[in-house]
Amino acid sequence: MPNRVVIFGSGDVAEMNHFFFANDSTYEVVAFTVDQAYLKEETVCGLPVVPFERVEAIYPPAEHEMALFLGYRDLNRFRAGKYFQAKEKGYSLASYVCSRAIRWPDLAIGENSMISEGAIVQPHARIGNDVMVSSGALVGHNAVVGDHCFIGARTVLLGNVTVEPYCVLGANCTVKDGVTVRRECIVGAGSYVSEDTQEKGVYITPPAKRMPMSSDEFKRLLVWSEDVRRRKTDRS
Repeated sequence: MPNRVVIFGSGDVAEMNHFFFANDSTYEVVAFTVDQAYLKEETVCGLPVVPFERVEAIYPPAEHEMALFLGYRDLNRFRAGKYFQAKEKGYSLASYVCSRAIRWPDLAIGENSMISEGAIVQPHARIGNDVMVSSGALVGHNAVVGDHCFIGARTVLLGNVTVEPYCVLGANCTVKDGVTVRRECIVGAGSYVSEDTQEKGVYITPPAKRMPMSSDEFKRLLVWSEDVRRRKTDRS
């Protein structure tokens, strides 16, 4: 019999997590749960939605696991809070490693952690509890990701990187090999971190700026550049 799991949430992310479990795991999703104040639907994906406050009475922890694959709200503390509440209720928390991720037999991963499609986790890396590793991310060899972290899509953690608990790393950021990202840091999308950070630091690369020309003007510049290159090639 497959392990039965209750998913926390009832929105788009919860539906996506249901899809992952249903199509790419040995788990059977039996229900969804949300806080009573946010219970608006009776069913999601054809399954019941029950109040989190009394979920253990309806789906006993002795017979069910729970999954809380949520975002980085409040620097991961919302997800961590639900993680600890579910543990207090007696639940074991399911982890999910997508079959379309690349990982090795020595993968060490904690509870309530998720490795999404296209992610690469190299040998000797360790993933803690309650960690979200998004699509296409790289966790390099001997890297350590602490508890309650969020690793954005296409993030690159090179070899021997350490990410301490409660960090948020935005999409497409890169952390140089051997660097430590101290606890409760935010690294913005597209940023490059080349040295150890300070605890609770915020590291954001300046965003793209609008050029003083329109796309039509830039297109003409590209055409002109291509013509110049072609004439030089013809002369040679």
